[in-house]
Amino acid sequence: MWLTNSFLDYLQCERNYSEETIKSYREDLRQFEEFAREELGDSAPSEVKAELVREWIVSLMDKGYASTSINRKLSSLRSFYKFLLRKGEVTVNPLQKVTGPKNKRPLPAFLKESEMDKLLDEVNFGEGFKGCRDHMIIEMFYTTGMRLSELIGLDDKDVDFSSLLIRVTGKRNKQRLIPFDEELKIAMTEYVNVRNESIPVRTGAFFVRENGERLSRSIVENLVKRNLSKVVTLKKRSPHVLRHTFATTMLNHDAKLGAIKELLGHESLATTEIYTHTTFEELKKVYNQAHPRA
Repeated sequence: MWLTNSFLDYLQCERNYSEETIKSYREDLRQFEEFAREELGDSAPSEVKAELVREWIVSLMDKGYASTSINRKLSSLRSFYKFLLRKGEVTVNPLQKVTGPKNKRPLPAFLKESEMDKLLDEVNFGEGFKGCRDHMIIEMFYTTGMRLSELIGLDDKDVDFSSLLIRVTGKRNKQRLIPFDEELKIAMTEYVNVRNESIPVRTGAFFVRENGERLSRSIVENLVKRNLSKVVTLKKRSPHVLRHTFATTMLNHDAKLGAIKELLGHESLATTEIYTHTTFEELKKVYNQAHPRA
């Protein structure tokens, strides 16, 4: 006897699991019990060995289940056997040494260099302060790789035009310096001049609204999405896509992974390594500097 109903009652009454979660557990356990009966006949949970669980995993993979779905089913089965152990129905958990398939980490979405060139050099962002600001924001994301929170938190005092350095405050309030080139300096100087002339009264924020206040996340997200839509049909069109584009472009031009890690402010090199698995469509020979707009 599999005691599945007793386990589901326990989840509902004692663990307060939702109906949808219990429904998923029920289906996962039904699938495994059906598989076990086909392999072992009219068996009990105590007869299940690790080998059978591994065979079930293989059968699920053969049927096209994603690794995330398989691991969720294994999680349901583990919880069930822990319940049976507490009840004294089994003496050994057959899943103790079973590991599921590794979840595939999704590759980051990014724009091609030609698409970024078209966006920055050909697309009309509009006249006046807002057009100048929005263009500057897109260019800043692309040429520095900074996060959305870092961009909106940027103050005038954080930009050192003489040393060509930007000080940003990243995750856990960790600060780092991002270098920039003369081309970005010219663009930022132009933006600052337009901003100061158009909005004489403002906060100390580098990027501001028309009322002088610091930009919000939603404003930046919307303007990035709106302008990326002019050159690409990517499902994701967020500021983070531009951060991915920065990293991918740098790698395409032979920048070292460790240097990109520092520029992005990653804690671990493993986080940066995801970009090495991206299919680079525009790999070119390295020239003087890694970034194509440098």
